[in-house]
Amino acid sequence: MRGPLRALLAAVAAAALLLLPGWAGGLHGAFAVIAIMAVAAYGLDIVVSDLGEVSLAHTVFFAAGAYATALLSTRLGAGSWATLAAALTAGALLAAALGLVTLRLREFVFSLVTYAATVVAAAVAHNWPLLGGSDGVSAIPTLDLSVGPLRLAAGNDAQLWPYALVLLLLTLYAVRQFRRSRLGAMAMMVHLNPRLATMSGIDVGRVRLLVFVLSSLFSAAAGWLYAYQRAYVGPDLFETYFLVLMLTAVVLVGRRRLLAPLIGTALIVGQERFLSFGGDVNAIILGGALVTALAILPGGLDGTLRRLFARPAPRPTAEREPLPQP
Repeated sequence: MRGPLRALLAAVAAAALLLLPGWAGGLHGAFAVIAIMAVAAYGLDIVVSDLGEVSLAHTVFFAAGAYATALLSTRLGAGSWATLAAALTAGALLAAALGLVTLRLREFVFSLVTYAATVVAAAVAHNWPLLGGSDGVSAIPTLDLSVGPLRLAAGNDAQLWPYALVLLLLTLYAVRQFRRSRLGAMAMMVHLNPRLATMSGIDVGRVRLLVFVLSSLFSAAAGWLYAYQRAYVGPDLFETYFLVLMLTAVVLVGRRRLLAPLIGTALIVGQERFLSFGGDVNAIILGGALVTALAILPGGLDGTLRRLFARPAPRPTAEREPLPQP
């Protein structure tokens, strides 16, 4: 009975979430951006929380999905299903190539190399005419996932929001299933004790590569939908903002919590959309949130709240020694 009841509650929650932007006064654009950026953050979350590595290259996979979508749709007239396949393929190929080079490295060296890859990708995007150079690619057509007589098109944010929600729900389900899978268990073992994993017969390099490629699919899919939502793709996708947003969303609430990246993204985008203090101040707030989460709240907001409201353990009472008999 628990299974059907849980499925019913999940369906009701999804339906309420679908209608929430309309109830809140037409905030479909903000909700769509939150969903898209949360999906991108989940790609990074798998690497940080499950694999134990800090990748600074997930903006490359995000941008790869967006650029593949923009180029195919504007220059070849490809449909949305074809651009989705191309976005996922581009992200996976880049992750496989980068992973083969970097995943033998550990800790800060891995992070530096992945960041260097982001810098190189940004330089290519700025200077390669095929990618539009510094002007980027504009006039991206609207999302159209129609199948036969079934019309599934989105010409504005209100129409795009259901597709962003579906992508988010699919991502949540996929991440949940990954963490319950054999690959997820092996990733955690590789993270916590690589030597024990090797002694147990686990191919550490293969597990790292598979998880890295899997993570790229989420970020690339987010880039695919972001290209349609914004109707423009440019080198700004490689800016530090997107990287810091993903990192902050992963660590702000707590690692390896299914809803943590979504809540973190909602807090960040919500502040920028509804409590904005200007571009420079918003950037300081975002950077300050990341520093605070790493330096002051290592367990994130979730860990801090758990410590604050945890019941103190009862003190053990010392047993009295029996009095000597006269």
